[in-house]
Amino acid sequence: MSGEATHLQRAGSPAVPGRSSPANPRRTADDGGPVKDKPTRRYAAGIDRALSLFDSALQEWADYISFLSRLLKALQVHPPGISDVPHKSLVAQRLSQCLNPTLPAGVHQKALEVYTYIFSLIGKDGLGRDLSLYLPGLSPVLAFASLSTKPALLSLFHTFIIALDPPALRPALKAIILALLPGLEEESGDEFEQTLVILQRLKEAIACEQRDEDQVQDASGDQFFWQCLFLSTITSPSRRQGALAYLQRNLPQLGKQSEPQNGDIGRDKERSQKLSYKVKAVTSPEPGLLIRCFVAGLCDESILIQRGFLDLLVSHLPLHSEVLHRKVPPGDLVKLTTAAVSVVSRREMSLNRRLWTWFLGPMESPTEQKSDPASPKRADRQDQNHGRQIKYFRQHGLSPLTQGILNLLDTKAITPTEKARPFRVALALMDRWEIGSLVVPQIFLPALRSIWRYEKISRTSEEFTEVLRSANGFFDGIESGLIWDEMSMKLLSATSMEVLDTQDFQERLDLTAFVIANFDLQEQEMLLCHIPLLALSLLLKSQALISKSKRYDGEPEALETGSKKIGTSHSEIAKRSLILVGQLMDLIPGQAFAAHEAAHMSHAGPSLQTKNQDFLMKMEEHYRGRREKAQSSGLRIDRSVIGRLLLSNILQMIEQGLRFGRPVQILNIMNTLLDKACRKLPQTHLLEVVEILSDIQEAAKHEITAGGHGVNQLTFITTLVSLLETVRGALPRTSQDHRLRLILPRVVSALWPYLSPGSPKSNVEAVRCIWKIHWLSVDENLVESCITSLMIAAHGMDIMDIESARRFGVLWSNSNFSFGLHAQRPSLLPSMGKRGTVVDRTKEEYILARPLLLLLDVLEDSKTESFVFMSGWLQSLANVEVIVNFLQSKLEAILSDTVDAGDSSVDVDECLYYLRTFSNVVERTPDEFWPALLAKRSSTGQTRQPVNKESNSTTTQISTARVFLKIISEEFEAKHSSSPALSRLQQTAASLLEEVVVRSVSISDIEAEIESPILTTLSRSVRKMDHALQVSLMDLASVFLRRRLSHAKRTPGASHQRTLSHDHSYRKSLSEDRLEKGDQPLLPVVSPPLLLDCLLEGIASTGSQAVLGQWIRFLNFCLPFYISNIFQVLMPISDRIIKAVDSIFRDLQASFQRPDLPNTIAEEPINTILELLNGLEQVLAQAHDRLSENDTSQVSIKTPEQPQGFFNNMVSGVFPLDAHKSRSATANNRLTVLLCFKDAVKLCVRIWSWGIDGSKSTSWEPAISASFNHTFVRLKHRVRRILEHMFAAESLECLETLIDSWRGSPRAGKSEVASPVILNLLHVLDGSRPRNTVPAIFNALYSRTNPSALDSERKSMLTSELSDVEIARFLVQYTQSLEDDAMDEIWIDCMTFLKDVLANPLPHRQTLPKLLEFTALLGVKVDNTNFGDSRKRRRELADLFLRQLTATFTTKPLNFTTEVPGKSQKTDSDYIRLIRALGETTDDGIVPVLAAIVPNFSKILVNSDRITTASNVLSAQVVVPTLRWKSFPRNVTTSFLDLFLLMARVPEASKVWRRDVAEAFNDARFFCDHLYDMVSAKWLPLLNLWIMSDKERMNELLSRMPSPTAAGIMFGVGASSARLEADRKVQLNLRRMATLLLAAPTDSFALQLGAIQEKVGDLLNATAASSPSSATRAEIYTVLRALILKTSPVHLASMWPSITTELHEALSSLYPGRSNDKYNIHCVVHACKLLDMLVLAAPDDFQMREWLFITDTIDAVYRPQGLETSALVDDLIEDLDASSGTVHNATVTGPGTAQAGNRKPLLASRSLEGIPREKLLDRAIRPFLRQLSISTFEGTYSMTAFDWQAAFDDVLFDVFDEKNLV
Repeated sequence: MSGEATHLQRAGSPAVPGRSSPANPRRTADDGGPVKDKPTRRYAAGIDRALSLFDSALQEWADYISFLSRLLKALQVHPPGISDVPHKSLVAQRLSQCLNPTLPAGVHQKALEVYTYIFSLIGKDGLGRDLSLYLPGLSPVLAFASLSTKPALLSLFHTFIIALDPPALRPALKAIILALLPGLEEESGDEFEQTLVILQRLKEAIACEQRDEDQVQDASGDQFFWQCLFLSTITSPSRRQGALAYLQRNLPQLGKQSEPQNGDIGRDKERSQKLSYKVKAVTSPEPGLLIRCFVAGLCDESILIQRGFLDLLVSHLPLHSEVLHRKVPPGDLVKLTTAAVSVVSRREMSLNRRLWTWFLGPMESPTEQKSDPASPKRADRQDQNHGRQIKYFRQHGLSPLTQGILNLLDTKAITPTEKARPFRVALALMDRWEIGSLVVPQIFLPALRSIWRYEKISRTSEEFTEVLRSANGFFDGIESGLIWDEMSMKLLSATSMEVLDTQDFQERLDLTAFVIANFDLQEQEMLLCHIPLLALSLLLKSQALISKSKRYDGEPEALETGSKKIGTSHSEIAKRSLILVGQLMDLIPGQAFAAHEAAHMSHAGPSLQTKNQDFLMKMEEHYRGRREKAQSSGLRIDRSVIGRLLLSNILQMIEQGLRFGRPVQILNIMNTLLDKACRKLPQTHLLEVVEILSDIQEAAKHEITAGGHGVNQLTFITTLVSLLETVRGALPRTSQDHRLRLILPRVVSALWPYLSPGSPKSNVEAVRCIWKIHWLSVDENLVESCITSLMIAAHGMDIMDIESARRFGVLWSNSNFSFGLHAQRPSLLPSMGKRGTVVDRTKEEYILARPLLLLLDVLEDSKTESFVFMSGWLQSLANVEVIVNFLQSKLEAILSDTVDAGDSSVDVDECLYYLRTFSNVVERTPDEFWPALLAKRSSTGQTRQPVNKESNSTTTQISTARVFLKIISEEFEAKHSSSPALSRLQQTAASLLEEVVVRSVSISDIEAEIESPILTTLSRSVRKMDHALQVSLMDLASVFLRRRLSHAKRTPGASHQRTLSHDHSYRKSLSEDRLEKGDQPLLPVVSPPLLLDCLLEGIASTGSQAVLGQWIRFLNFCLPFYISNIFQVLMPISDRIIKAVDSIFRDLQASFQRPDLPNTIAEEPINTILELLNGLEQVLAQAHDRLSENDTSQVSIKTPEQPQGFFNNMVSGVFPLDAHKSRSATANNRLTVLLCFKDAVKLCVRIWSWGIDGSKSTSWEPAISASFNHTFVRLKHRVRRILEHMFAAESLECLETLIDSWRGSPRAGKSEVASPVILNLLHVLDGSRPRNTVPAIFNALYSRTNPSALDSERKSMLTSELSDVEIARFLVQYTQSLEDDAMDEIWIDCMTFLKDVLANPLPHRQTLPKLLEFTALLGVKVDNTNFGDSRKRRRELADLFLRQLTATFTTKPLNFTTEVPGKSQKTDSDYIRLIRALGETTDDGIVPVLAAIVPNFSKILVNSDRITTASNVLSAQVVVPTLRWKSFPRNVTTSFLDLFLLMARVPEASKVWRRDVAEAFNDARFFCDHLYDMVSAKWLPLLNLWIMSDKERMNELLSRMPSPTAAGIMFGVGASSARLEADRKVQLNLRRMATLLLAAPTDSFALQLGAIQEKVGDLLNATAASSPSSATRAEIYTVLRALILKTSPVHLASMWPSITTELHEALSSLYPGRSNDKYNIHCVVHACKLLDMLVLAAPDDFQMREWLFITDTIDAVYRPQGLETSALVDDLIEDLDASSGTVHNATVTGPGTAQAGNRKPLLASRSLEGIPREKLLDRAIRPFLRQLSISTFEGTYSMTAFDWQAAFDDVLFDVFDEKNLV
């Protein structure tokens, strides 16, 4: 019982149970003692003969009447003086069975006649002694008795039962009340008054004992009757109508009485005393039962019952009753009001009207109005009446009703119906403003909090939407003033505390944001009044919070002394609060801050001062006044004042933030708020925005110049720029422009370092900020001049360093990316104004003109690093013509000015400057851009001038060349190494030497002595990191190497080399005199000995990354020298390049993942990676070209006999016998190339996957996301192009490498690449279309399963360690990812492959399951498409599938796939775990594959015949071997059961699967502990389908169980073993019955219930010596428990006599000194479980028998002193305790009280595990019996529901518990 009743004292049991009455009859024999005299024996024999007719002669209802007549005659011949009935237990049971509701009324009347005679025979004392035998049969009769039967039955109760002594009636009082209540259901019935009289006499009879003891004539003795009546109403819904009728007539008035008149004081005092006695009788000893009686009636499903109990509340238990406020605990009143208010969900006006009357009190009667001559007018009376009702409800009902709704809101239920219930109730309460106006303010915020929390725990969005719909209805019905009063006070009160609970305030902010996002806030009063006020209040509170923080950067801070640190820091809370202010400002319309309009919130009052503290104080006073007085406290505010306060406080916070530190995050939010305020406020309010410019100027002066170089600094600068943009947009053209002129240059200077190419993580953001600054600038040339100054600031005027040039290159290239333009460069477009409007720039047309010209000036001096950068930059530009157009326009402008002036000498120097700059640009432009440049020149009338070469004497050229060679030699460098001009001197010498060599025709004499010094010096320059010298020497070396190539002889008519890449546009030329494709030699050329080492050092060195592009082009130029030994140098070169790319790439990854770390990567990591990838592709292309040439020269022509199918089955004779040596060398070369291909593919996949995964990651700052996207796009396109080229060359090997990466994905292993990335990559590559990829996968499979079936061109080199099963898995995954329309491309190849596999399936035996899944997948996809002759193709595929299914089991039977060696060395649990692991963890087995295929049989196999054939194959090859395996059912896995269940849903397999299920179910090994885990989820649904398709299975089981017999087995050698075998068979069949009952729907076996009852009755007659014996009783009890769970109580009426008798005998066997071989301890435990379930489920018929076993009245808790219990359980536990010498208090609290949630079985099977058999009585049965009565009463008192699922699981556990089998 719940804790509310603990204030009442409970009576405990005596220390030694005493007896005040004769001994309990259960302790004596049934019939007294042995019969001695002959008449008595003859009398007993006659009754026995009459009873024997019941078991043999009852076929029809007439037989029952005949039996009852014989029994009556046998009773009538009793000897004189004999008042006892022989065999009375059996007589009572047979009479009870004759009162079966299915029998006609005549049988019932005859049975009542026999009852009447027996009662008259045994007398009052005998009936009192044997009431437990006869009353259970009579109790349920009145509920179904006919009109002719009811009078006889009521007469029987009135004459005999009511006349019994109170001690005999007390234990059975609740059962008697339940038996009589059906007679009160119809007030117009004939039996109503008679029943009412019987109940009244019953109450008087029970009260007599109490009156006799107290010797006081009062009504206090009625309390036991009332308590039993309340319990009956609570526990039995079917009797509730009758209980209501009785309560309406007999329940005393429990409300207050009116004041007595002067003349009637004595009479009223006497009446009041009598009433107090009646109230005590109703409320003692447990007043909570009265409340729970009403709660049960108010929650009833019938509207009539609810209406009746509401009438009772209004008339007998008004809300002001002292019983509710003094007698019962406050929690019970909350329960009552909650149950009462729940009736509004019915939407029934009759219920609501009664509910309002109960809540508001009775109306003033008309007689009272007329009696008062001074009564006011009607309108005044109505107002007074409403006032009185409001006062009444506030005083008596407000608190419990509010608490009840709050309890509903706080419920843990997650179902939408339960969660939406309090919102609907609250909405209904608002129909009566007297109630809603008081309740809604107290539940409004908890209701919002409830729906807000439910969003986090709801299982689906649909559930949350359903609850939100109800919450919206509740929200819309509330006045807007009340909504914002509550929300504003909630927020303002939290920030008013001295110590702020940040976690609580954070929740309040989140709740407000939730309301804004999910509820309708478009009411005008909200938008114009409340929301602006709340926004301003939150803004001021945020300002106060920020001022408390010692830091302003959002980090956690230590607060002031005396405060406590809770949750988040003040800065974080302020930031969240400011975000909420922004959300509120979004709701405010533009006219909200219009001037000269007031926000009328209430009556007129004093205007608000514009000070913040005054405003907050008045705001709090206003909302506090509204909450307390339900009206405004006099607040009147001009809207324009609110707008000005908002703007001024925003500006003030920005000013404080700029002065205090670097508030990047909060400043961003404040900038957003400022922008919103500027949009909302009128223009006249925006003049004070100008004042913020001075603060921005100071921040730009101090913070930016003092800040470091990092992402946080960039974020701060971005914030300032955004703030300037907001301010500039709000201001007109004013005189404050001079401040912008001071601010913007500093910002541009701060952004300049972020344009460094070595820091690509912030390039795009910096460029965007620069463009915003240009839009904000008041001068046209401000940005241009700033950038120009920065470019030359390091070295002075007109001198620019290499870093500045690179930064400008980043600015140029990312400007295009920032604005997304393609045709034109944004940096050369006309300047853009704010918000994209074109600004007229009259002085300067182009904003990057001067920096660009300054950058082009470096082309004049080729000895600087800037020149090197500029050369490479120009060559990398995709649209150099833009620059050329710009220069050309300048030239045209100058020439036009000169013509107009008429002076030819004007601007000659400037023209010469532009002309030379133009020439330099054209000279440094790549060859690919020449056509565009020439076309442009032709349009302007210009032509290209040819270059003429000079010819000098040979002697002079050689000598000059030697001089230059000496300058770049090692000896000269060693002598002059300290000179700073050495590098420039060497560059000049190299350039002059190049000119000499290029223009000379007779330099071949000294070529040998020039090459070696050049390569040596080139290596030294790499180590010195002299970039300019490297380029000069590479140009010079290329000239000599070209001359070496020119001396090689060429083969006439030879075609040029085939390259790997089909598009050569991306390959870069080394110099202007690049090697043409047609000039590449085919004959071997000797390479210089130092060339390879020089190349490797130059490519891998970090000192050459700035000129890596030149090195790659130089490598490409040198590759023809290694055409003969390309395979020897391929591995070192590719390995060096791949390692370099991988190192730089990992550093680039780290820089984006940790942007706060310093840069340690290459100067230009992206360009470096791209250049290295270019070089890698060139090397692989050259090697593959050479390999292809070798293969072509050695391929032999196929013989005519060689097959020409998809796979060739013969390879002998393809190559001559003497070609083995050459084939071996070719194979080695091919392996080398493929290994390099594999490494390159893995590298590309790693780069690609990083881009795909990184774009979805949040591990880096959002401020650099644009830069990351830009970086990823560049790398992605380059990697994709390389992969496409490699796939075009070696699709098989590249595909195997991708499969290897896919195999190691997180889904299948460990890898850095995710599985979907590989599949998506295959889909985007041009060379990996399905028609190319699928045949390649087939080749990879055949290369591992049957390589002899492939020719050499299709055979894999097996460079990847892939198994055939892994490739087959990839084939399925890849096919599944394809579109259905792709089947047209791969159909022919797939059919050819599958036919070849079926022709020779043995090599593919490991992959056949996956290939079967592949075939099924093809069938599903073909079914979704319509191409070609679809019917023919589907038919062909279906035939292939059937053949493949047969081949799968032929090559690899199932019983070999799951065989586990060494089972004898393992325990059962380890063995089962290993068995299931083999079937569950891998998806390559046949069973999971088949489980995935079976649902699509109709799509794959087309017609029914094929489906039937496939089902037969599955049954014969999978199901039957599994079921017949020696380890069944341990070998059964969830995949197997899934397959089994799916087969059951295939109509064509119905015959097969039913046979297999029957075989498994009838297996003796089926019931074991190991199968329990899968029974509920897998086996029961399968058995459900089985039993619903054939319900005769139950009859078959019943026919298998023979009736117990004792003949033939009492003696003999095999008697014991035969009995054990019979017991085991019956036990298994009973368990099968219980399993079918649990698996089938409710009442599925209602028609077979008679046969089940008959068989159960036969088996209950078994003894310890019969066959089968009484050892099967435990299983019988389990069947009965399953019947109770899965059968409606109405069908079990005929079984209660047998169940009651059996339980009585089983429990009675525990009495000390009583031995009974029929009931062992195991049977008794199951009998206790049966009783436990009956008590929990509480069927109506059993409630009238419950008193036989437990104390079902208030005596279970408040037991009178000296009262002897008559309940079997309580009496038994007293005897057991007395015999063992232990004494226990009767007030022990059972688990029913301690357990939370629904009521679960006390005697759960899992709790009994581990208890020895000999300890079951002391450790399980006795504790259960001791607490059963109290626990049952506690469960009834708590009104908790029965946990049906827990009871179901407990029964299922017992069914599969194999330890109890014989």
